[in-house]
Amino acid sequence: MLKELNVLVDFIEAHLTEEIQPQMLQKITGVSVYHLKIVFFHLTQMTISEYIKQRRLSEAAQKLSQGASVTEVAYQYGYQSLDGFTRAFKKWSGLLPSEINKLQQSKVFPKISFTITVTGGNNMEYKIIEMPDFYLAGVKKRVSMQFEGVNEEIIALAQSITGAQREEMHALKNVAPLEVVNASYAADYGFKEEKGELTHLIGVLTTKEPKLLTKKAVSAGLWAVFTAEGPFPETMQKTMAKIYSEWLPSVEYELIAKPNFSFTKMNTKKDKFAYSEIYIPIKEKSMGS
Repeated sequence: MLKELNVLVDFIEAHLTEEIQPQMLQKITGVSVYHLKIVFFHLTQMTISEYIKQRRLSEAAQKLSQGASVTEVAYQYGYQSLDGFTRAFKKWSGLLPSEINKLQQSKVFPKISFTITVTGGNNMEYKIIEMPDFYLAGVKKRVSMQFEGVNEEIIALAQSITGAQREEMHALKNVAPLEVVNASYAADYGFKEEKGELTHLIGVLTTKEPKLLTKKAVSAGLWAVFTAEGPFPETMQKTMAKIYSEWLPSVEYELIAKPNFSFTKMNTKKDKFAYSEIYIPIKEKSMGS
């Protein structure tokens, strides 16, 4: 996967002054845009579109420092108006484009590259399972993406579940892992938009039709299952980070656009200590990926 990510970065670099469509990235890397944008985000903490924007503004700054006109640079790097370029450049660098050549100073955002860094030397234990068609049945809400600490929006969602809804969850669950899960999908890792939200659903896996609960149909396929045991939520969040930043770049599997989900069981004998299982939807990479 590191090879494909570096191909992606090289392609972007060669086409900074052109419109870059998502399907172009899929074609030159052989990897789905869905997989690319999620792995790229987890490795860099920015979307592909944000990276492209920052590289364009950095190159624009270099051209301006060499004496190029603001109008010329604005249109060269894809801005439809001088005002739009000026606002974006000022927000990015803190300076007006017209000040760059005079002051001979600006912000620089260099091209990134992906390399292998070996840390820890610990194996990640996982299993691949095949799951049937099922529904996620529960309560859902669009929430802000958060990678550390407790997400208060998810806590509020859990607290909103009524007694009747909990009873229906218990009656419906008939697909392993037979637990109340936290599922996430439709995340704004973005190619054009940079929002940072996802749909979070608290519910169960079932083949039955719910009456009180929202349902999300999920087609049959493969899931990679990871376990995490330790202080909650820190241990689970660190495991999630390692899945995206270490495991996915090193295996012959690719993410697919289905919900990931997890369940957690708190240890009553140890404060904030829990056992979690994390389910990541995947497929085997096609030949040439």
